[in-house]
Amino acid sequence: MCARKPNLNNEDAALFDRGLPEVVDWESFYAEGKRTPPFLRNVPDENLVGFVGQRRLESGSAIDLGCGIGRNAVYLAKAGFRVDAVDLSRTAIARGRQFAEEGRVHVNFIVGSVFDIRLRENHYDVAYDSGLFHHIPPHRRPHYLDTVRRALKTDGFFGMTCFDTTGGQPVEDREIYECGTMPPGIGYTEDRLRDILNGFFEILELRPMKDCPEDADVLCMPGLWTVLMKPLALAERSQ
Repeated sequence: MCARKPNLNNEDAALFDRGLPEVVDWESFYAEGKRTPPFLRNVPDENLVGFVGQRRLESGSAIDLGCGIGRNAVYLAKAGFRVDAVDLSRTAIARGRQFAEEGRVHVNFIVGSVFDIRLRENHYDVAYDSGLFHHIPPHRRPHYLDTVRRALKTDGFFGMTCFDTTGGQPVEDREIYECGTMPPGIGYTEDRLRDILNGFFEILELRPMKDCPEDADVLCMPGLWTVLMKPLALAERSQ
């Protein structure tokens, strides 16, 4: 089944990409400024703040994947991490640089796709993904997860938020390829998410994002899972 083809090379993946037109134009999304979703406020995710506050994540090197306006990257920099942050949108990155300057911290912002940049292996103590995973098409998932796993140190951590079935569309992989389009965000059941992640990471915590007031100094959104994981060794993954 095409939706489950693992570890495609770049040429094969590009063929699949052309069959799934992008639903969200991220440059326009950030440039137009017409939408005001909660994740456009310069506040970090509640789960990330919790992980750091509980000292489950401590200072070191970190990468924010699909960083958007850089709100989590700036938070990590303020918490003492050396931070790289990657996003497709130049407009979003420009806002992130402004927030970093206002916060008097340094973040190494990179404009580009996580599939095009080359991440150093065994380099990061923390990788974080706030809402990128549910936009990744099924044929790209194994490459993405393996890339993140390899970029992390053996004792590193991977934190993530992604849509549940109320926040995103609960479509099966086969439906995506039969219809020839990606939804604006895939909604995952807990069992499906665990099944996908367990081949690459040990899941330490998986829970719904907490509720909090709209004016809180952290981001809380309904319809999201929050996950904290550790990378599996290559030998463990191959079993």
